[in-house]
Amino acid sequence: MSAPAPSPLAIVDAEPLPRQEEVLTGPALAFVAELHRRFTPRRDELLARRAERRAEIARTSTLDFLPETAAIRADDSWRVAPAPAALNDRRVEITGPTDRKMTVNALNSGARVWLADFEDASAPTWENVILGQLNLIDAYTRAIDFTDARTGKSYALKPAEELATVVTRPRGWHLNERHLQLDGAPVPGALVDFGLYFFHNAQRLIDLGKGPYFYLPKTESHLEARLWNDVFVFAQDYVGIPQGTVRATVLIETISAAYEMEEILYELRDHASGLNAGRWDYLFSIVKNFRDGGARFVLPDRNAVTMTAPFMRAYTELLVRTCHKRGAHAIGGMAAFIPSRRDAEVNKVAFEKVRADKDREARDGFDGSWVAHPDLVPIALASFDAVLGERPNQKDRLREDVSVAAGDLIAVDSLDARPTYEGLRNAVAVGIRYIEAWLRGLGAVAIFNLMEDAATAEISRSQIWQWINAGVVFENGERATAELAREIAAEELAAIRAETGDEAFAAGQWQQAHDLLLQVSLDEDYADFLTLPAYERLR
Repeated sequence: MSAPAPSPLAIVDAEPLPRQEEVLTGPALAFVAELHRRFTPRRDELLARRAERRAEIARTSTLDFLPETAAIRADDSWRVAPAPAALNDRRVEITGPTDRKMTVNALNSGARVWLADFEDASAPTWENVILGQLNLIDAYTRAIDFTDARTGKSYALKPAEELATVVTRPRGWHLNERHLQLDGAPVPGALVDFGLYFFHNAQRLIDLGKGPYFYLPKTESHLEARLWNDVFVFAQDYVGIPQGTVRATVLIETISAAYEMEEILYELRDHASGLNAGRWDYLFSIVKNFRDGGARFVLPDRNAVTMTAPFMRAYTELLVRTCHKRGAHAIGGMAAFIPSRRDAEVNKVAFEKVRADKDREARDGFDGSWVAHPDLVPIALASFDAVLGERPNQKDRLREDVSVAAGDLIAVDSLDARPTYEGLRNAVAVGIRYIEAWLRGLGAVAIFNLMEDAATAEISRSQIWQWINAGVVFENGERATAELAREIAAEELAAIRAETGDEAFAAGQWQQAHDLLLQVSLDEDYADFLTLPAYERLR
């Protein structure tokens, strides 16, 4: 008697979208279902392991390099696979969601790489998940030219040789996709985003002289990297392309991953292409993991924690040294400034800060860096051109002068800055504004001349939570309390209503955003990710 056919994936509670049948084909859904059957149980075990590790940090208030993987770190012989030609020069990378306009603008931007984002810069509405995949398919088939009905402006791709190489970022392991279910259980968003993109585009990208390249977010351990590596091995066999075609760059944006950089590269070594130094998510991870650690782990205002802070410098220099020791690219952090069309002075000051930041990264040995806006591409390009010249990267710069001890990465109290009352107001203001846009389906939002994404909201609400629970006293003598946060949030909501008008205010998600920010900032039970309760409200 033959075995019963496996259950098919079900599309649940989702209005049909135009052309969705081009993405949600039977074979593509069968592939995602197989990924789910094989890998979701391990995903679940690894999420449980995160909670265990967090409990251990709460008990000890420390982290260290892993003794059980010391041999991997001590073995100088291994390297990651050589970079494919399309990923050898990554001196400037632009980030952004996969809506149609951004897809054309990012590919045309002059950046070497576009991080096509299904994660922090994209609120995971069904439309964004499916139409984002469709936009990438259209880009690769050069069927994406369009005219904006509202403005009349036309968008068209430049010649193929001028386009950025796409590196796609799926959602983190913690998020599910509620609209795709197998036997009543939702499929992890990471496997949906990876699976649909890989299935439709892997061979197409090979034919274009590139390949299926990925950024892996929110990784917390080398075991999570091992899971991704096993996904890649299975996927390449499934569609019949050579092993090693996939390339992955891992974001080192959690404090635990900072202690496992070499091990993460080792697990992915046949598919690894580099590591990236995130900022807001990294700080969010420090607050999340060391929130019971007392005064020495209290961060000042987020804008006071620059990449020159001693503990941040330790992290970035260790990342460059680790990558170059193993033949991988080291990619620097985000320049999030959004140029003002009205204020040239604001632009001048911000451009100087961006230039200084990118100059520092290039001098420190990074092989490239991120920007959030096409106008910043030439600035970052100039910084890296000045150091690299005609060379595609500086992986030969081994940074053997760098020596980072375990304690250096969590020496938060080495920073000579304190939380301020204005910092609290800013965290509330930015948090409400970002969450409101996210609940309307926007993941990348310009707020106060900065391009903000979900990591912004995470550090904002984490700082509110931390300052209240640490009983911080601000420079004006006021103590951080839940009552003060509620008072500021009410004032902010009233100011937004006055600014937008009653009609626009009522049409938005402002009250819901206000309530959610206070929930995740004030609840005694700290939510692991803001996006988990937010996703329940996303329609």
